[in-house]
Amino acid sequence: MDILFDKVMPYPLASIEHGEDSIWGHKFSLNSQSKVLLNASSGKGKSTFSCILFGLRSDFKGDLLFNNKSIKDFSHDEWTEYRKSKISIVFQDLQLFSELTVNENLTLKNSLTNSFSIDEIKAMISRLGISDKWDQKCKFLSMGQQQRVAIVRALLQPFEWLILDEPFSHLDKSNSKICLELINEICVQNSAGFILTSLGVSHDFFYDNEIKL
Repeated sequence: MDILFDKVMPYPLASIEHGEDSIWGHKFSLNSQSKVLLNASSGKGKSTFSCILFGLRSDFKGDLLFNNKSIKDFSHDEWTEYRKSKISIVFQDLQLFSELTVNENLTLKNSLTNSFSIDEIKAMISRLGISDKWDQKCKFLSMGQQQRVAIVRALLQPFEWLILDEPFSHLDKSNSKICLELINEICVQNSAGFILTSLGVSHDFFYDNEIKL
């Protein structure tokens, strides 16, 4: 799925000075299956960017098109289908169900599409070093552990684009690398691209494109 930003400018950011290389207010495209790094300092709109892409915010001028169709024309049913099969996301605030266990958070998400077996899900959790947290409620996990759960949860569906809003902010370099390797592998399996927002850290990964806010 190709994505075209046509001079998008969020209203709350219109009064802020943006650099000449900022995507805000300019026209640019993201090609299908690309690996994209979005670099920006705090307050430049990384989470706004993510929420606009996911259809949770419409307070912007300009237009955003998926495969040449404006998202402003999407119905609620179309957005539901896109979020089920076209776009997945790791929110900066994670939005896990804190009273549910890791198991429950992940199997609930997986039940929507039955994309993976329980053994495959457990293998992902084990790979990220939190297999011992399977039956623990998410509210008792550290932020770094919660981020890893949220990353796995986002992978448990079909998607053509994965949006990751500062997904490694509470992880060390080693764990970030392991997570990014898993993310890339699942994206390759899905013939999908991903967009990772960052405060200037590339996590030693080769990206097809780097954009700035």
